[in-house]
Amino acid sequence: MSALAVPLPILQGERCLLRALAPEDAPALVTHANDREVARNLFDAFPQPCTLAAADAWATHESHSGAFGWVWGIVADGAVVGCIGLHQASGWMRCNAEIGYWLGRAYWRRGITSDAVRQVTDWAFAAVPELTRIHAPIFASNDGSQAVVRKCGYVREGLLKQSAIKDGAVIDRVVWATYRTEIARRDADIGAVLAATAATAMERA
Repeated sequence: MSALAVPLPILQGERCLLRALAPEDAPALVTHANDREVARNLFDAFPQPCTLAAADAWATHESHSGAFGWVWGIVADGAVVGCIGLHQASGWMRCNAEIGYWLGRAYWRRGITSDAVRQVTDWAFAAVPELTRIHAPIFASNDGSQAVVRKCGYVREGLLKQSAIKDGAVIDRVVWATYRTEIARRDADIGAVLAATAATAMERA
């Protein structure tokens, strides 16, 4: 998507707040992203080392371009400690969207990532009517990330063998997904999510 049909809202969860990135977030992004333990589970285009220039470009321009879909900074303890994004497919595949995320190592195992995934998942199904499926292709070796989506109600769809290259090596990925019908069973507060989206749009108008 080159432009977002639905504006990026501010989402408040139990353990973190999700908002658009700003130039002043660049130093925090460098602190948390410039970590081999974080980068080794992300696609090769993720800069490593993560320079201040790269973080500034991401926070100032790239994350807002629409090329990566909706992108939020994950805020905990008053600062950005990671990112989460949702990219909707186009054309006849537009009922699908891919979710991806990363979190600074100092904030692992605090329930922050699962809180962020739940927020984005609920918002997406509420705000984007055509979406019926959200999927997360995760490196097969990344047990922690698979545990996050499983905790959020995603189901394992299958194994994509030899489907990606990371650090020069061909790797397997596991696809996890959730569906609009599953969210309905969880009784997500659709009205509240839509109201939050509308309020954000009015603030930016």
